[in-house]
Amino acid sequence: MNLLSQIAAGVTVAGLAFAFVLEVFFHRDPRTYSFTLIRPEDVPAVRLWVIFIGLYNLCFAAGIAAGLILLNTGADAAGRALVLFGCGSHILLAVLFPFVERRLWRNALMEGVPPLIAVVAYVLWG
Repeated sequence: MNLLSQIAAGVTVAGLAFAFVLEVFFHRDPRTYSFTLIRPEDVPAVRLWVIFIGLYNLCFAAGIAAGLILLNTGADAAGRALVLFGCGSHILLAVLFPFVERRLWRNALMEGVPPLIAVVAYVLWG
């Protein structure tokens, strides 16, 4: 897997880790409402949902990070599989976001562009 693919996958990991922190630890903070589309009065009702979404993001970040580690420690096939699965999943999620909620188009770009770069760079240059 080439350097550009690995860097873009690393950016994906960082973005997912950032989303985890926002969703798990700061979902009550009014500054995050535009990111999560949570209305202040709905915070108690969606608390568990937001925390679980954050945990899912953390799991995907860990999977992609593990893939990057494996790639660079000699387990190329396993590492490539983890990175491509994690990135491919987030490309699909990014495509679906705007269909679920039109206002999530920015989130879709943040979630989808780095893994798309990783996969396209891998397909084009290995």
